[in-house]
Amino acid sequence: MSSPLPVLSAVAALSIALAAQSAPPPVHGTMALEGTMKTFYRGVNTLVVTTKDGVEHVYHFAKDLVVHGGKGNDVAALEGLREGTTVVVHYSPSGADQAVHEVDVIGEGGLQVSEGIVTRIDRRGGEITVRYDNGKTEKFKLTERAAGEAAGPTGKTEAGARIRIYYTDEAGNRVVHFFTPASGGR
Repeated sequence: MSSPLPVLSAVAALSIALAAQSAPPPVHGTMALEGTMKTFYRGVNTLVVTTKDGVEHVYHFAKDLVVHGGKGNDVAALEGLREGTTVVVHYSPSGADQAVHEVDVIGEGGLQVSEGIVTRIDRRGGEITVRYDNGKTEKFKLTERAAGEAAGPTGKTEAGARIRIYYTDEAGNRVVHFFTPASGGR
């Protein structure tokens, strides 16, 4: 009778190889999450955000934090926000602490929101072109962070995808800070 050791070794090697293929790829750079602000603790540089599914996320600010919308462009801008204010948090997902590098305030006094279909996206050139339901197309600049962040389950948004864009008017240019697949999109 032959030893079961070679067969067990082969099964173990195959199991390790399959597990490595199904493991999620490492995340580099920043990611973005939309939710509503629950609590801001300036003394400990912490923000608690609740996502649409009711999950609370606790974030700590990086030293280079930038805030778009609200009053000011740094941590002080968060002090005047009320609970329930919609925000997009751009954070580094690596490590025990999820360090926030940017917070975008959505709505009155903050970023504007629109939906449309992507007709062209040029991440290297920092531009995205969107066609609205009325047939009008518009080209937007992308922030460096928006151009690099994942949008959608595949990690990249392509032409034909219905998206929601979050943008500001900066010196006559519409600049997208974040975009995500629109609900009911493709």
